[in-house]
Amino acid sequence: QKETKLLLHNKFVVILGDSIQRSVYKDLVVLLQKNALVTQDQLKSKGETSFEHDFLVESGEQTNGTGYREVRQYCTDHHLVRFYFLTRVYSEYVESVLSDFQAGPQPDVLIINSCIWDISRYGSNSMREYKSNLKKFFSRLDNILLPECLVIWNLAMPLSSEINGGFLTPKLHHLGLGQKLPFDVIAANFYSATMADSYKFDVLDLHYHFRFELQNRVKDGIHWNPIAHRQISNLLLSHIAEAWSVEVPSV
Repeated sequence: QKETKLLLHNKFVVILGDSIQRSVYKDLVVLLQKNALVTQDQLKSKGETSFEHDFLVESGEQTNGTGYREVRQYCTDHHLVRFYFLTRVYSEYVESVLSDFQAGPQPDVLIINSCIWDISRYGSNSMREYKSNLKKFFSRLDNILLPECLVIWNLAMPLSSEINGGFLTPKLHHLGLGQKLPFDVIAANFYSATMADSYKFDVLDLHYHFRFELQNRVKDGIHWNPIAHRQISNLLLSHIAEAWSVEVPSV
């Protein structure tokens, strides 16, 4: 906690993405306050009015549809962390988020991933549209963000071939998408990493780091437990420290 507070002192951190990125946000909010893990129940919750002294800025459609909205923020005198839920890497809604950045304040760190929704919930051309939207999104970030903003593109984490829970609709189950999706994620990760690198954004390969950590993936085949999310926080904070030439604390 002490090192995290010092590293992010007077910094504005924004996290964009799906429920896994929301869990990244939640673990960081916990770590800024205490030496404890976020709980599994906290990771499963969504749209709550307050979580560990943060607050819900905006909420919308509370379903598993592509119109789901959730914006959260944790703010103290010296720390500001904000989360935006995305179901697509580029859209009119994402453009409104980018307008927030233009209006200010601009983030010091922007942590992003959007993949699984993009390639599974938008019809037969989902992958092709994902590639096109990635280019639009990265181009807009390049135009809007200040050069000193540290952009970290998280690659999507390993999926099980047996996905349960509410993410996959009955129609998608019927099409057998669950078995195909883990391989589509690998292909999408390769493309998005290459695209992010071409814009000189940083890439954190969470798929690589967690390929042998599957015991920490929960039963739905998509999400991860508190231990995994603290590992993600360690990876992100270490990456940020190295980018800012701050000595990484020894274990």
